[in-house]
Amino acid sequence: MRKILSSVMTLAIALAMAACGGNTNNGSRKAQELSGAGATFPLPFYNVVFEQFGQVNGDQVAYGGIGSGGGVRNLRDKIVDFAGSDAFLTDKEMAEMAPVVHVPTCMGAVVVAYNLDGVKELKLSGKIIADIFAGEIKMWNDERLAALNPDVKLPAESIIPVYRSDGSGTTFVFTDYLTKVSQMWASKYGAGKSVNFPLGQAAKGNPGVAGVIKQTKNTIGYVGSEYAFAQKIPYASVENQRGEFVLPSSATISAAAAGDIPADTRCSITNSDAAGAYPISTFTWMIIYKEQNYSDRTKEQAKATLDLLKYILSDEAQSITSEVHYAPLPAKAKDLSMKNLKTITYDGVAVLQ
Repeated sequence: MRKILSSVMTLAIALAMAACGGNTNNGSRKAQELSGAGATFPLPFYNVVFEQFGQVNGDQVAYGGIGSGGGVRNLRDKIVDFAGSDAFLTDKEMAEMAPVVHVPTCMGAVVVAYNLDGVKELKLSGKIIADIFAGEIKMWNDERLAALNPDVKLPAESIIPVYRSDGSGTTFVFTDYLTKVSQMWASKYGAGKSVNFPLGQAAKGNPGVAGVIKQTKNTIGYVGSEYAFAQKIPYASVENQRGEFVLPSSATISAAAAGDIPADTRCSITNSDAAGAYPISTFTWMIIYKEQNYSDRTKEQAKATLDLLKYILSDEAQSITSEVHYAPLPAKAKDLSMKNLKTITYDGVAVLQ
């Protein structure tokens, strides 16, 4: 009797979730084990979504948060079903591998977190952030920082920047922003998953950077907003193009995506000129091969991969984003992604019929 009741409850939950936008196998294929690797930035969101997807479909998703660079390398080596990346592939990177499709999964913010005794609010401009990470502003009581924060008692202590040691989409988003707001940064350092920061302390992954900032006084670093929130680390309001000092939130991140989105969804939304936009906002993507028959993968694995992506794009999954301090995708990004998924093939035949 207990087994019957358990089966009925499981079926009821699956049907209810499917009605809200999820996908069920309905016996059309066997449950699959999928693997992915990459960005740590969206990991808190992915942990929840993958678990719910498993409850709906029976498929299991294993994901390694090794940084965007590592995830892309694993996809290039064809040892994963998908890569997670906060940085879309460049034209050069795409030319070096078989055709891929980018699917945005959510939006988030890279925050500038800090650890200063007694300082609960801090305002920063893009140029000042660039000068700090370039080592041109060395002290917390520098007159430029004091001018932006006249009501804050800044200590006469050296600033300790913290940055990523691994190839990171978070680093790409952060440095992409800095190249737009500082000619000095653009000419000396540029944007990339790995950048030669001139000073400071390196740490692996968003959890590593957040951990160093949490434990070390007078530090400042860039980290995904969820990690700063989880560690209860304060983060700065950042000046946007309109001169507004903005904190990241679902609304201010969404505002950054108010512009056009290209058909392949590869675009940067840092330093948006939209009113109320948080200036270090970004999409994060899952990247998959357009032709899914590789490395002895089966057609059922290909179908499961697309079922996962369809679920992430669903209203059910997108409603989770704000609960874990991200922002949902705009309708245009979801529509474009569904069109792009219809181009995915297995042995040259479209997977989605």
